[in-house]
Amino acid sequence: MIYDDTFDGIKQASHNALTTLRKESLDIYNRLHSIEEDITFVNYIQNHYSNLPLLPNLRCGAWYTDPALAVDTPAYFKSTDGHTGNWGFNLRRANLHLLPLIFGRHGLLLVDSTRAGKRMPDALSKTVPIWCAVVNRAILIRRQRQEENNRSVEWDIQLYTPPSVVSAQEHDQIGQRLKDWARALADSSFELPLDLPAPLRPFWITPSMSSLPNFRTASASPAFLPVVCVSASKQIETGAERRTSGFVYVQGSGDDHELWGMGLTPQAFWKHRKELISAQRIDLEGLIKQIVSSSSSINSTPLSFSELVSPPTPIKRINGRICLSSFEPSNLPALLISLKSKVLQDPRVAYILLDFLPNGTTNLPSVSLPNILHIHASPKSKSKPDAYFLSHILPTAIPFIHSHLSLHPSNTINIIEGCNNDPGSRLDISAGIVVTAIQLFFNEHGDCLLFAYVVDKKSIRKRLEWIIESEPRVNPSRATLKRVNEYLLTPMVYFVAVKPS
Repeated sequence: MIYDDTFDGIKQASHNALTTLRKESLDIYNRLHSIEEDITFVNYIQNHYSNLPLLPNLRCGAWYTDPALAVDTPAYFKSTDGHTGNWGFNLRRANLHLLPLIFGRHGLLLVDSTRAGKRMPDALSKTVPIWCAVVNRAILIRRQRQEENNRSVEWDIQLYTPPSVVSAQEHDQIGQRLKDWARALADSSFELPLDLPAPLRPFWITPSMSSLPNFRTASASPAFLPVVCVSASKQIETGAERRTSGFVYVQGSGDDHELWGMGLTPQAFWKHRKELISAQRIDLEGLIKQIVSSSSSINSTPLSFSELVSPPTPIKRINGRICLSSFEPSNLPALLISLKSKVLQDPRVAYILLDFLPNGTTNLPSVSLPNILHIHASPKSKSKPDAYFLSHILPTAIPFIHSHLSLHPSNTINIIEGCNNDPGSRLDISAGIVVTAIQLFFNEHGDCLLFAYVVDKKSIRKRLEWIIESEPRVNPSRATLKRVNEYLLTPMVYFVAVKPS
């Protein structure tokens, strides 16, 4: 009995020790130094292919790509679209805004990472190859529909996947689905560059490679336009590996930074990179708290409206009558004050501010001007936020938009959502408002007529495609889109929607 108790005690102590060691190996000191090691590799690849634009795949890739070297264009290829058995091409993440960049620069470098022993993330090994093949096929379908653009040249529509990562069986299963995905894209309202000089083709680079592929991308008639997928982290079977410089290398450290980052974001990391990497382990957490606190505090120096809000993105298909932008939630008081003078300077522009501060937040400046609508987008009950969107946000915002658009044919609306001003912001609620407004007040040609024509799920989806085409960050949740459909397809909604406030 004494032996058993002693054995159990030793076993528990060993378990506790291993748990402590694992927790320490995954701490923020090791993660930031692991990211720094991977940055060296990404910079080497960028220097080798200096003619190709560099983009991070959001969100993880943003930790590894220097904003000073990367192109300021969001790219979001989601790993779940490449998960085994769940493959897909999502029109809400079509990434078609990348095609002019690939066309103009003869290719693309896309950076991402993965953790726990995988060689590369599913986003690079399967989602990007699916995207390349679907886009190639959709362009061919569109060309064949327009006889004047139907060229008699070879056009590669094959699926390419890394054979060392994707099995032949999985490759074939994906290939069987490409035709339907391509037809859905070709049938959408998205614009496709029919003059693309060559089809897209994915390539892959990992730290384990001994040589790099060579592309003749500047050729007058290239055989393909390379989409080079760079997996930044070294493959470590156990997920972690001790370094002689005093830290434990953690593969894919940038993944899920909400769980380990203490509020630190990729943007804050790159801004304070030198001091973070040079800090001692014992000082690092205090430094991070200071950085996060200073970035979230209200700036004592008054900022202009343009400094408080991201540049507005006009929705092109409706001639820019509605725009989307965002602001840091901590800047809301300063933004409300700045808006007063902004509205007085240009009364033709109206603003809808969406903030997600807790209900009952005090000390906010009050603004009661006809061109400003301030909506607290947080429901009192957090259990059903999408129901609050349907019951309060849409019935408040839609009449405001109608009344302003009806005043003058050149009036515009800028909808500003309170979220982090980074390329990964979803712009969920504002996207739902804009889809609803465009469906109600603009016809299928984008003309503002202030009343709806036939409304069905197809026409609603078309309006969403218009928005994504202009603002790729838009990615409304399923719950938001469901409430949009419910609002638009409910009888008598038009009377409610167009009734001036």
